[in-house]
Amino acid sequence: MSTAAMEDEDVHAPGPAVGGGRGGRPLLRGLLPAAGATLVAAAGGLIAVGCFLGLYVRPTSDDWCAAWKVRELGVLGITSDFYLTQNGRVTNAFLSGVVYGDGLAGIKILPTVIVVCFTAGLVLLGRELVRFLGGRPRPLVLTACALVVQALVYFAGTRSYQVLLWAPATISHTVPSLIGVWAVLLALWTVRGPRSPVRVAGFVSAFLIGFALGTLSEPFALVSGLLAGLVGLLCVPRFGLARNWRPFTWCLLWCSGLVCGLVVLYTSPGARWRRAQQPDKESLLSAGELRGTVADWLRVWDSVTGQWAYLGAAAVGVLLGLACGLRGRAPGKREPRRAVPRRMLTAALLLPVPVVVLGSFAVVVGLRSGYGPSGWTYARTWTNFLVPMELALCGYGALLGARGGRRLAGRRSADASLATAAVAAGCLALASVAALVPNVRQLTTTTVARSVAWDAQNARIRTETAHGATDVGYRPLYIGALAEPFFTADYDRDWVATCVSNWYGVTRIHPR
Repeated sequence: MSTAAMEDEDVHAPGPAVGGGRGGRPLLRGLLPAAGATLVAAAGGLIAVGCFLGLYVRPTSDDWCAAWKVRELGVLGITSDFYLTQNGRVTNAFLSGVVYGDGLAGIKILPTVIVVCFTAGLVLLGRELVRFLGGRPRPLVLTACALVVQALVYFAGTRSYQVLLWAPATISHTVPSLIGVWAVLLALWTVRGPRSPVRVAGFVSAFLIGFALGTLSEPFALVSGLLAGLVGLLCVPRFGLARNWRPFTWCLLWCSGLVCGLVVLYTSPGARWRRAQQPDKESLLSAGELRGTVADWLRVWDSVTGQWAYLGAAAVGVLLGLACGLRGRAPGKREPRRAVPRRMLTAALLLPVPVVVLGSFAVVVGLRSGYGPSGWTYARTWTNFLVPMELALCGYGALLGARGGRRLAGRRSADASLATAAVAAGCLALASVAALVPNVRQLTTTTVARSVAWDAQNARIRTETAHGATDVGYRPLYIGALAEPFFTADYDRDWVATCVSNWYGVTRIHPR
């Protein structure tokens, strides 16, 4: 710890259970595993349903275009197409090529891949938080936190189908957050590791991953760049939060990679073509646009704050914090408490606020720039700041639980008070998960019903094309507020109908 940090007043993480041995706080020791198991079963059950629904996902909207381009052009071909004619998102195109490379199998297993990787990353990240608080990682509670946070991200919003099941949206807005979680872990392992080629590889990876994300998702690039920039500034050694320049270097390389990626994207022929489609667009700095952007931003937060279930992340975080106080020790042996510098604790408390607030505003600015006044309704992009928000709420809950456990330690009624807090937090987290059940039920019904109708229509069209038909009938099958053929009366501007025609190898499709 640096000299400056040692001069601060220390905030102590929870120490061992009062009363000696592993028998201290027996009621809390029994409640926490039960609460964790209940939440794992509840949140895990909902997420398992989402993964199972992946088997019933069928193409719609951008799926049609990506599927036929990958089939005809291959992975490198669609990557070149995105750079030259679409939007410049070369990493996005490459991942799309991988997902659609085996027909429709990729879009069916992608939700499960996302969930498994996200859960592992969040558990490892939670373990780092527990160690920061001076506790011992407890897999059951960590898993409960990871699953509750994911359930809220996937199902608490207004676009559950797009956030978890629709591949184009998950590649652009859910996968970046997954990569971001693992990037944070990579950063921790890099700056703490011994001097070796592994550390150099970590720094190089920071730049390369940042570059990839810069050409994958502009919204996430803005949010992660803001986070890395603020962390990098706070980690300048003279401020006392870091003992060396490694954290600052990692953040600098990350931001440099993001900037380079965004430059490649912005200067690409595809991005220039896309901007040319709105030649008369008002400047973002004009008074009218600024007022409109602020109004859209407030609409977004009105929608987010209207969903109380998001508080479940803080509730499950309290359970994690309470678990930090249960550190078994040998009878009669005092165990020193770990000191957390007050500066570091203050930074951890304040940092998420500007990241979420300013990050969400940057996302709205990008949406308004790309989609016009209705851009704020593209709720699938909100994932880019909702994931940091949910992780921040969980972290706040953990700090609150740990601090409450420390304050109550030594009191005669400590075990009963902590048990009451655990029950209250567990009930709130469980209620938050239960509030998601109607959304999951509706998602299940619509997804399965559409898959049955889609399969029947697909079989009919395949039969007709096999007999030489070049103009086939198509009945739009809407799901998740996504576009289907004939969304516009002008067929020449109906890009979805064009992609469907290309997928089936026909000249034209007509309404059925």
